[in-house]
Amino acid sequence: MILKANCKINIGLDVLRRREDGYHDLSTVMIPVKGLYDDVEVVPCDEPSSFHLMGIEIDCDPEQNICMKALRLMQQRYGIGEAKITLTKRVPFGAGLGGGSADGTMVILALNEIFSLGLDEAALIDLASELGSDTAFFVRNTPQLCEGRGEQMTPITLNLAGCTLVLIKPDEGVSTREAYAGVTPAVPEISLVERLSAPIEEWQDSVKNDFERSVFAAHPRLKEIKEQLLAGGATYAAMSGSGSTIFGIFKDATKAEAFRDLTPYIYEL
Repeated sequence: MILKANCKINIGLDVLRRREDGYHDLSTVMIPVKGLYDDVEVVPCDEPSSFHLMGIEIDCDPEQNICMKALRLMQQRYGIGEAKITLTKRVPFGAGLGGGSADGTMVILALNEIFSLGLDEAALIDLASELGSDTAFFVRNTPQLCEGRGEQMTPITLNLAGCTLVLIKPDEGVSTREAYAGVTPAVPEISLVERLSAPIEEWQDSVKNDFERSVFAAHPRLKEIKEQLLAGGATYAAMSGSGSTIFGIFKDATKAEAFRDLTPYIYEL
């Protein structure tokens, strides 16, 4: 079975408070980017389970890859058999796009089908949440208001039809640890949902990513990219997740295409 593990972007990201378990409560809207995806192939086998990587190289022990962690979780929980996993990696990692989270979730979904486990959505979300904070989103893979660590989801409708998305991933990366170390949690006076109910032309002044302030101070190139997208006609631009990808949403596709010399990642929303 081969599944497409598409990435996501965050539109708005409020870091509300630090929790007693060391995580943070968030409020963010995630939307899928179906045009940029990894291929995750999962095949049952009789020999010991294995992981094979193609495409973008990841310097990681195979057993530490989230795909294998997902397999081991399912084996421990449900006693399923062995599987060969082949990941064709296209989504940049360390980018704030949730590529790894999507990969792990697709392994869970594939194993549920291959071994006829019959798990419902709630069970799949719980399993995915054990792998990380963004993973649960990819069970639904539709626009969601994500709260808590990201596992508490509420469907949301955003009118982005006809818009074009530009993703720019610079060479430098931002670790999740670095992003959280510089953020100051705060509960905004107006909820993210209410701010997003305004026309997209009003988002730039009110829909923020709380990680940007400290990340941009440490990585000024990212701020420059955001400003470049806005100067080039983006209706809204921001950093996705903890970075380092900066995205712009364009109502004018021609203006979006003008960035083709800077990035291959341009998609219709």
